[in-house]
Amino acid sequence: MIEKDEFGPEKILEIYNPKLRLNAILVIDNTALGPGKGGIRMTPSVTKEEVFRLARVMTWKCALAELPFGGGKSGIIASDEEIKDKKRKRELLKVFGKALRGIAPETYIAAPDINTGEEEMRWFVEGNGNLNSATGKPKDLGGLPHELGFTGYGVFHSTLVALEFLGLDLNEAKVAVEGFGNVGSFAAKFLAEKGLKIVAVSDSKGCIYNENGLDVEKLIKIKKESGKVIEYKEGKILPNSAIYGLNVDVLIPAALADVINLGNVNEIKAKLIVEGANIPITSDAEKILNERNVLIVPDFIANAGGVISSYAEYMGFEEKKAFKLIEEKIKKNTKLVLEKASEKNISPREAALEIAKERVRRAMG
Repeated sequence: MIEKDEFGPEKILEIYNPKLRLNAILVIDNTALGPGKGGIRMTPSVTKEEVFRLARVMTWKCALAELPFGGGKSGIIASDEEIKDKKRKRELLKVFGKALRGIAPETYIAAPDINTGEEEMRWFVEGNGNLNSATGKPKDLGGLPHELGFTGYGVFHSTLVALEFLGLDLNEAKVAVEGFGNVGSFAAKFLAEKGLKIVAVSDSKGCIYNENGLDVEKLIKIKKESGKVIEYKEGKILPNSAIYGLNVDVLIPAALADVINLGNVNEIKAKLIVEGANIPITSDAEKILNERNVLIVPDFIANAGGVISSYAEYMGFEEKKAFKLIEEKIKKNTKLVLEKASEKNISPREAALEIAKERVRRAMG
């Protein structure tokens, strides 16, 4: 159900093209701080409610990162066959971009999300006719593609701050990463380079677990070549759902929404959960974890690297400056939120929401 409150949503659009059978949704949640910013999610099951929830997360994420953007999100309902068919996918993105002329970039700026990347942003921009209608574009269009790992880089820094806050030794901490796409693979890569032990990684096909640690560079290569982390043979192959119950210090859910829920929350052994994905924990499950003193760094703090890089692209910054900006903002905001939560004896999500809401209210007047 979509909750309407003092913040929004301002616009909910359902877009349908009968000729090309484009079926899409756009939610512009709040534009007090600037145009609604958020990616284009392309799945067979994306719903209006899901798009709204994600748009609301973007409202808080942009406010917390102190960016001149509001919250928005869009979804294209497409079958797995359509997603794999490059010609069909291009057709859908171009038509969607065209349908949003006058809306993007004026009140909505698109970006990559599930099943959309830099090439999809090229197609969207081609249809829309305005280069500023999307970020995460290919380099030849002046973009800073998300494939450079900006979101994972932010998750990496957020994890380091949270580990220090908990007083956990980086060299002793065991990490599990759920989802090994653009966010999870880069988060794992940066953490491994820092000396942390990545003991488990999962994707849609399964989970690979080795308590002595995984060679992340080798794993990235195997995933790229085979499409499956379980082709990495030096460890136990488990069902992908097994990753939630492993004996680890840090769990990074970095794929889909609601993966930690009432069905598996009691299996969680991690002391720290850093939300690489958007809304990966249901509110019921999060409440239980908070009561068990599991520290959760919320999505709109931990994975804000993507939207910070979007701002960097929007401003014409180069890669190096974008990475520096992400490090500064993510470290500052993670620390700010964890300290506020501790001082007020509230959850990090409540602390982060207090800060974000105050900033949006101020902008709304």
